[in-house]
Amino acid sequence: MRIKVETRQDGDVDVPRRFCLNGDQVDVFEMVDQWFGADYRYCKVKGSDGALYILRHDELRSEWCLTMFASERAQAVTAGWNSPSQSAIVKGVLQ
Repeated sequence: MRIKVETRQDGDVDVPRRFCLNGDQVDVFEMVDQWFGADYRYCKVKGSDGALYILRHDELRSEWCLTMFASERAQAVTAGWNSPSQSAIVKGVLQ
């Protein structure tokens, strides 16, 4: 999903500062990780809403896309997964 991202300069690269998702503005609270490819870059960020996002920047097209989203609730639930039986219980709760 393409999204509009406002960036800031961090050394030699632009990093996400905030972005719009479904009409809502999400400020980047923390840059968790980033990794590079030949013509793209992925940024794993924590939003001001507590959710985790992975944003992909296509360097050639200068476009940003959302590739992964995990809400704060989903992160809390999955953090407690220690065994397959707990995973099945949690999965049933979320459905």
